[in-house]
Amino acid sequence: MVYALPDPLPWSAVAGPLAAAEDALARLDERLGSSPVRDGWISRTHFLDACASLWLAGELVHLEDLVLHDAEMDVRRPTHALTRAHAVLRTRRRIAAADPAWATSASGIAALSKDQEEDAAEVPSREPTQSHEPEEERGGEGGFDDDTFSAELAAIDAVLERSSQVLASAAPIRTQDPLALVYELEWDESARLGEWRRVVESTRDLPPLLAAALAFDAWTTIEPLQHRPWLGALAVSGLLGARGKARHHLPCLDLALRQVLRERRRARDLPTKLVAFLEAVTLGAGQGLKDHDRWLLARRLLERKLSGRRKHSKLPALINLVLARPLVSTGMIAAELSVTARAAQDLVGELGLREITGRGRYRAWAVL
Repeated sequence: MVYALPDPLPWSAVAGPLAAAEDALARLDERLGSSPVRDGWISRTHFLDACASLWLAGELVHLEDLVLHDAEMDVRRPTHALTRAHAVLRTRRRIAAADPAWATSASGIAALSKDQEEDAAEVPSREPTQSHEPEEERGGEGGFDDDTFSAELAAIDAVLERSSQVLASAAPIRTQDPLALVYELEWDESARLGEWRRVVESTRDLPPLLAAALAFDAWTTIEPLQHRPWLGALAVSGLLGARGKARHHLPCLDLALRQVLRERRRARDLPTKLVAFLEAVTLGAGQGLKDHDRWLLARRLLERKLSGRRKHSKLPALINLVLARPLVSTGMIAAELSVTARAAQDLVGELGLREITGRGRYRAWAVL
């Protein structure tokens, strides 16, 4: 598949939204560059963007389940959607920790595309159930005579024989690979990834956000990966970092795209899709600024409760933990701060954190 950039570019449609998106993203990145809650903001938004990525794909993953699954403290068996969300979370962390240009490089894309989101489950073959009945006919009350069902059994044997003949005359399966039932065999991922990287290189002279919008549209059009379609938004986020537009954070594009109607995100005409992407970036950056200011205020209010505390108090570490996670449980606090569960509850009580589950057991606290 070949993706052709529009010639000429629809400047009249995208100029205004492009300027607004560039300014909004620059303000957010500059604010985070010198913020004391930058690490906590980044850690929190990793979780939020992972849940948003599954939401865009039509799956619902609860934030609480993802946080507990990441801490290996699941309260129930993880679902397939939760496993995929955790794969998105791990990939975001990997891209954020790497060099900005790594995510869109040939080696980076190859590494990210080969890192399977989950191991293929081995389905055990079902063996025929062995009968434990004796070979001889059981007599007495409740026994059955084989001659009673001889006609019915003969009819069933005839049906099975005809089915076997039909299956034998059918075209053989081209491969024994079980993934053939899930993925399209002729889907050349290497060629599609190469085409997408060619599009990215061809946008090098364009403004960063316009290049990101075109790269995102190219990914959704080419669909390079069958097993990791959500990787495109993360790769485009890395592209913004490589182009110098997001030096201090990894933009949350999936979280931003949630605020735009699907009809606009998946429109037929390219200008509408580009404008929708740019407006999503503007809305997402604005929401990121609001979240940053709210969490910064919460940190300052919590730090007021540290006055008069001993130097080796665990409360500062707990403040950092609750600002770096969308929610915390007693087990998470105990494991992170190396304290007992009872001590963890006492620390929560001293800080006065808000309980968000409403349960008497398996409770969780958060700074909203």
